[in-house]
Amino acid sequence: MTITSSNVYISWRILFVNSFKSSGVQERMISPWLNPLIHIYILCLGAGKSSLLQALFRLVDQSAISGTILIDDIDIGRLSLDYLRSHLSVIPQVPILFGGTLRYNIDPFEQFSDQDCLSALEAVQLKQLMRNHPDGLSLLVAESGTNLSAGERQLICVARAILKKSRILLIDEATANVDHMTDRMIQEVIADKFRDRTILTIAHRLNTVANSDRILMLERGEVAYFDVPSNINLT
Repeated sequence: MTITSSNVYISWRILFVNSFKSSGVQERMISPWLNPLIHIYILCLGAGKSSLLQALFRLVDQSAISGTILIDDIDIGRLSLDYLRSHLSVIPQVPILFGGTLRYNIDPFEQFSDQDCLSALEAVQLKQLMRNHPDGLSLLVAESGTNLSAGERQLICVARAILKKSRILLIDEATANVDHMTDRMIQEVIADKFRDRTILTIAHRLNTVANSDRILMLERGEVAYFDVPSNINLT
């Protein structure tokens, strides 16, 4: 039976059941819990990032996935795609923007009021962008956001995630291509606006993970560590 929003309550605790192998003297399958309302840094060394994102969003055939991903003991393969993806948000490394209005890019399904959209844009300090253009929320965004700066493109993706209010947020090297000031702003917004969400941040640099609650380190698709930062040598 496919599970939909009408017949399940989910607090969004994630378990990867035999989805990863542990790299050590004796290879073994492990099943890391990702508890709700904490910030997990997933450090990918070599490979594993794409597979993780594709598996969580069910972008690949479930039969091609080893093991099972459970959310609150429910196999995500039993959740309807609409319901699963409506509770997941991603801030990608390369911003995904569409040709259309600014409003369409942060609220493509027209689920929120103009005031909600303005508040989300203000949270990421993009209100000035609208002040500079008389069209406001009707400001036209070129395909892929080519008429905006790299920082503005990424901040629009953050505003979109703020509006969606998903219980699980995936951050894929979101600040890799922005300047230091925008990087710091995004980190502050995430700490403030997403403090009551489960956050999975994918990173490749050791110096970005020290402030997390837990670290899941993948090496060539296998789990090397899953622990609190203080127990892991990050040098």
